[in-house]
Amino acid sequence: MEQDINIKIIDREGVTHEVLAPTDMAMNLMEVVRSYELVPEGTIGVCGGMAMCASCQCYVLSETELPEMQDDEEAMLSEAFYVKYNSRLGCQIQMRPEMEGLEVELAPES
Repeated sequence: MEQDINIKIIDREGVTHEVLAPTDMAMNLMEVVRSYELVPEGTIGVCGGMAMCASCQCYVLSETELPEMQDDEEAMLSEAFYVKYNSRLGCQIQMRPEMEGLEVELAPES
């Protein structure tokens, strides 16, 4: 059964986008941002979603429960710019039904 979730993404200009994200296509947050073209081509997902760059860093604003951070994501964020306590890499956040209402803000381009 196909289930789309409503999520809010604040782009790098501070504009809030309310988008529908499919949960049945194994998409991650970075790919959702890319599919809605919320940032210029080539400025997000530079490494292809391997947690090897921080171009998809975002700040999680909602209380949504997310998968635990893995070591490679943590290591990447420890070297990234503009990191905050609520930073995550969008490529590491798979879209799941229980993430309905997720709200994130994209980190500035570094």
